[in-house]
Amino acid sequence: MRELTLIVQTSLDGFVAGPQGEFDNFIGGEENLAFVCNIIDDADAALFGRVSYQLLDSNWPTAASKPDATKNEIKYSNWYNDVPKYVLSRTIKANDSANTLVISTDIVNEINKIKNKPGKTILIFGSPSTVHSLFDLNLVDSFWTIVHPVIFGQGIPFFRDRKNIVKLELLDSKKLSNGTLCHKYSVSK
Repeated sequence: MRELTLIVQTSLDGFVAGPQGEFDNFIGGEENLAFVCNIIDDADAALFGRVSYQLLDSNWPTAASKPDATKNEIKYSNWYNDVPKYVLSRTIKANDSANTLVISTDIVNEINKIKNKPGKTILIFGSPSTVHSLFDLNLVDSFWTIVHPVIFGQGIPFFRDRKNIVKLELLDSKKLSNGTLCHKYSVSK
């Protein structure tokens, strides 16, 4: 069975975005993107909630064609365009793209069908509301937290209102030169 792995960028105090959904205070840059590009080498599908999908889809399909695109922007853009994308949403309709599927009902069954297909890891990007549901449904196998050296104080939390304890095992850890800490955990089932 394929692994469902979350990649989440957070502040030290656990926020995935500021109060208005802004990402301005995260440390971006080529090193951070290179780290994510290393993760996508072992993945061949992406899963999103509606908001994260619309945000990423507004930039990444054309990022490789920009004249000042970096090596990692080109790599991520090409990967994004090539992989099947699954979007959990009750409000958007099927996308025109041949490699995007909207899942609006029977989430557990549909995700398990995807996990049972041959292939590599399926990555989940951001999508805090979706992630909360996936954790509650026991569908997340592992996750990378990319913790930026900033405290927001308020914003959109990564985890909120957890109803049950989720036990984790640290699998990998890396510190980037800008102070960002990256930790991979497996989820005990």
